[in-house]
Amino acid sequence: MAQDIRNRELFERTPVPKALLQLALPTIASQLITMIYNLSDTFFIGMTEDPYKVAASSLSFSMFFFIVALAALWSVGGSTLVSRLLGGRRLDEARTVCTISLCGAGALTALYCLACLIFMEPLLRLMGASDNTIGYACDYTVWATVIGGVPNCLNIVLANLLRSEGHAKKAAFGLGLGSVLNIALDPLLMFVILPKGMEIVGASVATMVSNYVSLAFFIVTLHRLRGTDSVLVFDLRTLRRGVKHLRDILGVGVPSALQGALSSISAMLVNVMIARYGDIPLAALGIVKKIDMLPMNISSGLGMAMVPLVAYNYAAANYDRMNETIRFARRCSVVFSVVCIVLFELFPGMMVGIFIREPETLAVGAKLLRICCLAIPLMQVTFIANHCFQAMGMGKQTLLISCSRQGLICIPLMFLFRALFGMYGIVAAQPAADFLTMCIALALFRRLQRRLRAEQEAARSAKAETDALDAGGPNA
Repeated sequence: MAQDIRNRELFERTPVPKALLQLALPTIASQLITMIYNLSDTFFIGMTEDPYKVAASSLSFSMFFFIVALAALWSVGGSTLVSRLLGGRRLDEARTVCTISLCGAGALTALYCLACLIFMEPLLRLMGASDNTIGYACDYTVWATVIGGVPNCLNIVLANLLRSEGHAKKAAFGLGLGSVLNIALDPLLMFVILPKGMEIVGASVATMVSNYVSLAFFIVTLHRLRGTDSVLVFDLRTLRRGVKHLRDILGVGVPSALQGALSSISAMLVNVMIARYGDIPLAALGIVKKIDMLPMNISSGLGMAMVPLVAYNYAAANYDRMNETIRFARRCSVVFSVVCIVLFELFPGMMVGIFIREPETLAVGAKLLRICCLAIPLMQVTFIANHCFQAMGMGKQTLLISCSRQGLICIPLMFLFRALFGMYGIVAAQPAADFLTMCIALALFRRLQRRLRAEQEAARSAKAETDALDAGGPNA
């Protein structure tokens, strides 16, 4: 009961900046550690000074990243629904949502990993793998994606479910534990335990092992919460009752998963297009995309921290607190965007040089980074709006934004910009797509705000009329 009271205090009465930072700091910290863990593979593989190995890890990462899309289907859909159910005091239903989210995530990811195993080489060839990179790409995919895919997906789902109830520190520690372990295991496996030439295998095995360790922590955490008032339980006996919530979970989860899937498809398409210019540009783009993960992870961490507060207060009809949360999150994201653009525009060579010193790769990477970073503020604004729609269970708006950013707008622009500007035009398509998507997201969000203000005014008028009648008494 004490835990439940503390969480309600956080969601309902703690000043918004303090409440958001209390959720955001551990979430962003875990995102940064996860980013470092993703960067560590590229960093240590780059130490081999072999562009083919760097390019192979970039290709394999696209298949690995697709698991994030599968996780979003259940983690975003399930966690936002849990927060709304908590706001409506429907605790038993929240428990069933937790179980069905974990079951769905595990089963679907297992099928995807099996498909990757069966069709691995054709898929990698389709994404642009050459004779120089295909062997390395297969090695990475087997260990990191096929064997380590299910725990990776479950870790993401469990972390989001923990945040939905206010356990941001536990979520951060679980993800951070695996990330720190991966960073420690990378050099040990790549340069000490395994023989020279097996650096890709060492990096992928480190990723796989770290994911299993994180999953073990989350399982222990769920077990410890069983004796409390937490709704975060895994009980197969409630699975049948949870089926009725599938529509609500998938209504938000499908657009989120589609966004991740389109991001993966878009990344694969970029790799295919860039690969036609050679393995060096492909390696440079892989490094740039990893560097670009810094603003993306910060934005994602801030958005994920914001979701429980927005969802809870939306369900409780506390729109003033909800809007204050959104405004504060938006201000924080804008400030961070400015810092990133200045850093990446002024020191692109230094940033790329952290990962590789090969001159040609370094020169191409610096130019690509200057183009990619233009999307940062546009992406941040879009993410904040999209997380709000997710928190409120508004799947149609989320679906439109998700399809626009990486599918309906970005992919056509890639072909157009490649025809107009060549290789660098392919990368420039993303900032252009982010600008158009931001305009769509802002238009949808402003329409939502007008509707909520009208509902709030109607509720206040109805309350004023009721109070006036009550004040008049029976003789009025």
